[in-house]
Amino acid sequence: MKTRKTTNSTKLALFAGATALAAIATQARAQSAGAQSTDDALINKLEQKGILTADEAKDLRFESAASDTNLLSSMSASKLKLPDAMKSMQIFGDLRFRYEYRSADNLPGASQKTYSMERNRYALRLGIRGDLFDDFNYGIRFETANNPRSPWDTFGKNTTTGAVTPSDKNTSGIYLGQAFIGWHPTDWYEMEIGRMPMPLYTTPMVWDSDINPEGAFEKFKYSAGGVDWFADFGQFDYQNPGSTYSTVTGDTYLLTWQAGGMAKLGNDMSVKAAPMLYTYAGTGNSGGLNQPFVGQGLNGANVGVPGGSNVTGYNEQGINDLLILEIPAEFDFKVNNTPLGDLQARLFGDFGYNLKGNSRADDAYHANPAAFPGVNGPVTGQDIAYQAGFGIGSAGPVYGPTQGLVYGSTAKKGTWEARMYWQHIEQYSLDVNLLDSDFFEGRANLQGVYSAFAYSFTDCIIGTIRYGHATPIDNNLGTGGNNLDMPGLNQIKNYNLLQMDVTLRF
Repeated sequence: MKTRKTTNSTKLALFAGATALAAIATQARAQSAGAQSTDDALINKLEQKGILTADEAKDLRFESAASDTNLLSSMSASKLKLPDAMKSMQIFGDLRFRYEYRSADNLPGASQKTYSMERNRYALRLGIRGDLFDDFNYGIRFETANNPRSPWDTFGKNTTTGAVTPSDKNTSGIYLGQAFIGWHPTDWYEMEIGRMPMPLYTTPMVWDSDINPEGAFEKFKYSAGGVDWFADFGQFDYQNPGSTYSTVTGDTYLLTWQAGGMAKLGNDMSVKAAPMLYTYAGTGNSGGLNQPFVGQGLNGANVGVPGGSNVTGYNEQGINDLLILEIPAEFDFKVNNTPLGDLQARLFGDFGYNLKGNSRADDAYHANPAAFPGVNGPVTGQDIAYQAGFGIGSAGPVYGPTQGLVYGSTAKKGTWEARMYWQHIEQYSLDVNLLDSDFFEGRANLQGVYSAFAYSFTDCIIGTIRYGHATPIDNNLGTGGNNLDMPGLNQIKNYNLLQMDVTLRF
């Protein structure tokens, strides 16, 4: 009798466990339409082993089916209903946390010779994108800072005058980072309008990866002779200076023309290059754009007193005399059967040349000769920029100038990436308003090394460490450009940057 009770108790316990497992399996199946009926297979197995009788199995199948129907009905009722014009909607973005250390030496004679900044930071970028009917697509993304070259905010930042307010929210906000509509009526043509993700093939040497250009963009594509050819055209609104009661002002536009191609060399190699020319139309009347770029410190490069970056006579933002030829390129190849598995490697670089660089140098000198102590005329020939680097990582992810684990554009558990490059940007070679604000502080007349390593702990969590070091190219010149992180230093010497990130990728 005791044995009978024990057997019945065991059977009831197993039956209850099977019911719970079947319910879990039913929910999993409801979330993945068309999956195999896991709960039926489980019930069949329990019946075969004699744990369930035929009647018990039949009743359990009936209850499972009824539960399945109710769950599906509930889920269908709770689904977000898309407008009829929308084919799909996807949530995308990332949440990042960062420890950062920056330091730079000022020139001898300054009141302080070394400046440093240590911060714990965070950034959120969250948006939706998808396809519309009739060959259109769309995207909207919000982010946590209004700086076009940085979505980052700082923990514990106090901006309230005359009071200590730990972790105030004055700098914490939500801003529109992207808002665009695209159209791709054929395989060989597409276009976008709005504030869009960078559509050009370029590098952070020329364009900060956080900048989302505003305006219009067109791409033409054609495959022939084993090469995927493309031509890109951008008409980007660079600045709207507003207007006054007495003056009507026009926008400043950045115009780009790019043509290039990618060729596969067998199954394991490819090469890509895309020369681009860009220039400006209209200079407005505000923000220093309509004044000659000088790029020096307040009292000249040999004094280096902080505070000169935004002084009109030592203008850091002018876009005069810029007609820039850029040639980004890369060679990709696989390295198979290594102790670390199959790897993907890249040799990459970029070259920039301002065709009006000598005119830019001449205008800088004559705008304020006093800013060039010890120099008897324009410092010409400072019109070249270049980058050369190497990257390697796990095979599978897509890598590019701003694609890969280092930039958080992909994540897959156990994958990794390392990259390093040397960068050299002369004073009059590029538009300093577009340069990457991290490496190296968004400044010209600097050269140095950048390195980064990233590892994906899960399919959505990435850990990244970056380091950069830069020094001036010409000690007779300032380090032209303006960045909110260290806005008062010119000339910058011995610049160092360390960043350690944890990224949650959506």
